[in-house]
Amino acid sequence: MPKQLIDSEVRERLEILDVKFNRFGYDRYGISTYRLGLFYSFLKPFYRHYFRVETVDINKVPDEGRGMLISNHSGGIPLDAGMLLSAMILDKNPPRLAHGMVEKFAAKWMFVSHWFSRLGQFTGIPQHARRILDDERLLLVYPEGARGTGKLFRDRYQLVRFGTGFMRLALETNTPIIPSAFIGGEEALPVLFHANRLGRLVGAPYWPVPKHIVPMPLPVRCQIRFGAPMHFEGNGNESDEVIQSYVDQVRLVIAKMIDEGLEDLGLDPVTQPWLTGVI
Repeated sequence: MPKQLIDSEVRERLEILDVKFNRFGYDRYGISTYRLGLFYSFLKPFYRHYFRVETVDINKVPDEGRGMLISNHSGGIPLDAGMLLSAMILDKNPPRLAHGMVEKFAAKWMFVSHWFSRLGQFTGIPQHARRILDDERLLLVYPEGARGTGKLFRDRYQLVRFGTGFMRLALETNTPIIPSAFIGGEEALPVLFHANRLGRLVGAPYWPVPKHIVPMPLPVRCQIRFGAPMHFEGNGNESDEVIQSYVDQVRLVIAKMIDEGLEDLGLDPVTQPWLTGVI
């Protein structure tokens, strides 16, 4: 990797990743160490200085083996994913490469899908997720999907409906779930409304319009909290009621971590109305 392009800390962290790269710098998925170096070198100033990301209990993420990071979406664009991926490289010891499940619409963007694949971020289909877990890697999933990033500021930190596919996959593959909460993204990009027509023009489900008009996040301090791995019994063929009860347990843990993070950062507390009858 050319030293002038790759940050020295990033280069050192990538050199100790538990990923087998060939002599050309690619792994079995086609992930490129050079592209990883460029990507995380670009994100590092945002992670360290712009958003001043603080991690809490990152040691709860297993050092090795399969795991499924489940997190809330925070903010009108997926800056939360970029910061969480960066945390796994820059602050996790030993560092781990997390593989995100990318929304299908992003795969249609010219050049973007190719870059994503070289970074280990693949279209969110079950086959990709299962293969990553079978290889004992770390999978990042946002069960809220695009509905989560689409939340308006008035609905900040209100967890919308979680999909249940991640839970069935975790049970099928005997994968522990590591709950995570991202706090600060809603204040960094306080979305007032969506410009849906503009979103359709760029092939996205919406175009976020924040209070400051331009969808560029503000330099708000952010925090990522991690919970202890959660294990559930089953093989993935359980009834919808059982699966939903498991999903609700994960949502409850994430909601509590969000509240703790809001208190830590001195941000406005929120309530989770869906929790009624769950606690």
